[in-house]
Amino acid sequence: MEKIEKNAKKIVQKVKTLYGNSPDVNSRIINIKGKNVGIIFLESSAQASTVSDFIIKGTLYTKENKNIFQNIFEALKNNLFNSQLFIINDFNEFPYYLSSGFTIITVDDSDKAIVMETRAQLDRGVTESSSEPILRGSKDSFTESHSKNLGLIRKRIKDPNLWFDELKLGRRTKTRISIAYINGIADPQKFKKIKERLNKIDIDGVLDSGNIRDYLIKQKSIFPQIHSTERPDVVSQALLEGKIVIFVENCPFTLILPTVFIDYLHTSEDEYQKAGNITFTRVLRVIALIITVFTPAIYIAITTYDQNTIPDKLLISLAIQREGVPFPTTFEIILLTAIFEILRESDIRSPNSMSAAMSIVGALVLGQAAVDAGIVSPITVIVVAFTSICSLIFTDIDFMNGIRAWRFIFILAASFLGIIGILSFAIIWLIKLASLENLNTSFLAPFAPFYKEEQLNTIYHAEEDKLITRPKYISTLNPHRQRRTK
Repeated sequence: MEKIEKNAKKIVQKVKTLYGNSPDVNSRIINIKGKNVGIIFLESSAQASTVSDFIIKGTLYTKENKNIFQNIFEALKNNLFNSQLFIINDFNEFPYYLSSGFTIITVDDSDKAIVMETRAQLDRGVTESSSEPILRGSKDSFTESHSKNLGLIRKRIKDPNLWFDELKLGRRTKTRISIAYINGIADPQKFKKIKERLNKIDIDGVLDSGNIRDYLIKQKSIFPQIHSTERPDVVSQALLEGKIVIFVENCPFTLILPTVFIDYLHTSEDEYQKAGNITFTRVLRVIALIITVFTPAIYIAITTYDQNTIPDKLLISLAIQREGVPFPTTFEIILLTAIFEILRESDIRSPNSMSAAMSIVGALVLGQAAVDAGIVSPITVIVVAFTSICSLIFTDIDFMNGIRAWRFIFILAASFLGIIGILSFAIIWLIKLASLENLNTSFLAPFAPFYKEEQLNTIYHAEEDKLITRPKYISTLNPHRQRRTK
C-alpha cells in the first residue's frame, strides 16, 4: 500500500509521470479557499463531457458556496453528483480506476481520494449472436461490456439468490472476473473449487475467457470440458440447472461449468420447440456425429482390408470408379479431408464478401477438377463431402476440433488394422471420455454413471411438465425445478 500525498499538484504530476506523460492523461487544478483540488482522468477511457458537467461544475459550485464546510474534502464528497462514488487511500489503486474510466479527485491536506464513475461508451451495443444463430428464441447476445452482460442475466433471473462473486486477474490487465451462481441451487463445493483455481492464476494479462480455461481443467483432453457461449438464454438455463458461469471483462463469451458431453448435442433452440421435434432433431445430431467420426475410416477399412463385408455389385462399382487413380484410398481420404479443413478455416477467416466465392471455388471447381484429372475417385469425394456436411451441424469450435482430431485417428487406425482398428480405437475413445471428470462430474453423465431420471432430457426430450427435477449429476441441492399440480 502506497499512501496518497497531501498535495494535489504533486499527485497530478506523479500520475502523469506514471503514465509516461501520455497525451490522454487529462487533469485540472482548481483552487478553493487557498487549497488545491486536483481532477485527473484518462481522456481515452472517460467521457470528457461527463467530467465537465458533473465534476468540474460541481467543484466550482462548491467553491462559490458561502456555506462551504471547513473540510473541503467532505464538502466535495457530499456535493458532487454521481451514482458511484468511492473513497480510496492507496495510490496503487489509481491505475485501475483511471483505466476503467473513473475520475479521481484529490485535495490538499487529505490522504484520501474521491473516485467517481465517468466511463466512456467504448463497447458495441447488444446485437444478435453471430456464432450461435437460431430461428426461434431471444436474439440478444453478450457484449464486451461487463455490466451489460450481468444485466442481461439479471433481466432474465429476477431472484436475489442470483449471486455474483468478483475478483481481478492479471498482474497488468487487472481484469474483472465474475462468478455467477444461484444460491441454494448450485453446489457450494463446486463454487469453492472454481474460486480456488482462479485465485491460483498468476499471469500478466487476461484478455479473453480462453486465457483462463486451461487453469480450470485438471484433466487435459481434446474435447472441451467447459462450454463457452455468448447467449444469455443459454447461461440463464445453465444457472437454473445449478451450473456455475464465469464472466470475463471485455469478452462476450462466458464459461459454463461443469459441462458434459451431451450438452454439445443440445442447442438453445431446443427450449422453444415441441418435445417430439426436439427428440427427432437430437437423433439426427447423434447420427451426424457418428457419420462425421467414423464414415471415412469405415470406407477405408472396407475398401482396403474387408472387401468381403460389402455386396459384390457395390464392390465392382467401387473398383471401376477407382480405376486409373494412382493413390491408395487412405491418401485420397486424408488429402480431401485436409483440403476441406483448409477451405473451412479460410472461409471462417475471410471477409463475408469473399467467403462465399471461396467456398464455391473450393467445393465445386476443385473437387470436380480433381476427379477429372484422375487424382481422386468420385466415391471418395462423396464420402468426404457427406462427412464434412454432417460436421457442420456442430457450432462449438472446440467440440468440432475434438471431432476433427478423432476422425484422423480413426482414419489412421483403419489404414493399418481395418475394422479391428476402428473397433479397438472406439473402445479407447469411450474409455478416454468416461475417464474425464471436472468438478466431480463425469463427462459422460448421465450415461456413465447412469442416471435413470435424467434420461428424460438427453437424446430423448420429454414434455415440459414431466421435467420435474434438475440434473442430479450437477447439484443435489433444491432438486425440484417445478411443483406438481393436482
